[in-house]
Amino acid sequence: MFHSRRSLSVRQLWKQRCITPSRGQGEGAPSNPEDLHNALRPAVHQILKKLKDEQLCRLLEAVESRGRWDCGCIWLPWEARGGKQVLPPQVLLCRLYRWPDLRTTTELKSLSHCENFWRRSGDATSVCCNPYHFSRLAAPGNDGERRGAQQEVALVSPCFSLTLSFSHHEQKGTPLPSTRRESSPTSPSLKGSIRDGHWCKLAYWEHRTRVGRLYSVSEPSVHIFYDLPKASGFCLGFLGPEPRNERVRRTQKKIGQGLVLSQEQGEVWVYNRSEHPIFVNSPTMTTFCARGQAVHKVLPGYSIKVFDSEKAADLSGRSDLRDGPCDTHSVRISFAKGWGACYSRQFITSCPCWLEILLSTSK
Repeated sequence: MFHSRRSLSVRQLWKQRCITPSRGQGEGAPSNPEDLHNALRPAVHQILKKLKDEQLCRLLEAVESRGRWDCGCIWLPWEARGGKQVLPPQVLLCRLYRWPDLRTTTELKSLSHCENFWRRSGDATSVCCNPYHFSRLAAPGNDGERRGAQQEVALVSPCFSLTLSFSHHEQKGTPLPSTRRESSPTSPSLKGSIRDGHWCKLAYWEHRTRVGRLYSVSEPSVHIFYDLPKASGFCLGFLGPEPRNERVRRTQKKIGQGLVLSQEQGEVWVYNRSEHPIFVNSPTMTTFCARGQAVHKVLPGYSIKVFDSEKAADLSGRSDLRDGPCDTHSVRISFAKGWGACYSRQFITSCPCWLEILLSTSK
């Protein structure tokens, strides 16, 4: 009976494999996912054989929920073998269930809730192979993909926009003043620090109106979502009444699992957990130019560094790089809708649902 139950779990796991090419896949990706699966099948079954029954059930729950529920780490002994081109188990399972075009571990980033994240690479004799404990690594200014005639835009696609910070309007639902251009002065960086109990504050906006109060973040990472069972963090669905604007309602449905924001040794990272792209603007992600700052498109499943404290300090002391007022400790993220030179929305205040991240400083 137990053997049959295990065989059933293995069959169910094989059925859950990704049967469509990953979005934005680049040159060298398999043209037919089934060809890839047939090539990976022996190695994958060897991994599944090594997993205990409890681990198999945990892996099945993770892939069936597509990461909606954190099922914990799934450990497997692993040591790199010199001279043999053997893919690590986390790469194999990520290729099978998430990204068929994935090549090496250098394209992956452990998420902050995975124990792999806190381990030294040289000390590891085992590795977590939960495919939803990893994100695909994106870097601003490096498309990493080539565009075909009908191919989707690259995983990080820069457009340009003017940048401002708006959260000096402290009252709930305070609308921005109606202007033809976003030309109001920026709010100063928050004069706080992690010693004050938070490292950043979050503001949620719908077009030009902020909804709800500022949300302070003191934990190293925070999950930001709209409506998701078995989740804790910043729930946007609890902030206000049902919006009357139809565009806002449609965009809210696309937020889904939202994103994870994490602080990592002077850097801030964003992981896109939703099934739709997010669009990010941050002064430290790009150099300034006459056209303003870049707005980066980040596809589902990817992580990107949105803040670097060393670069922020450098930018703060160089007024020659800034095209108008700017807060180097402010990051803006739009859900599902982009803005800037590549889109019909020139400013982020034209986006239905967006997030402002105000990072604390130690000054």
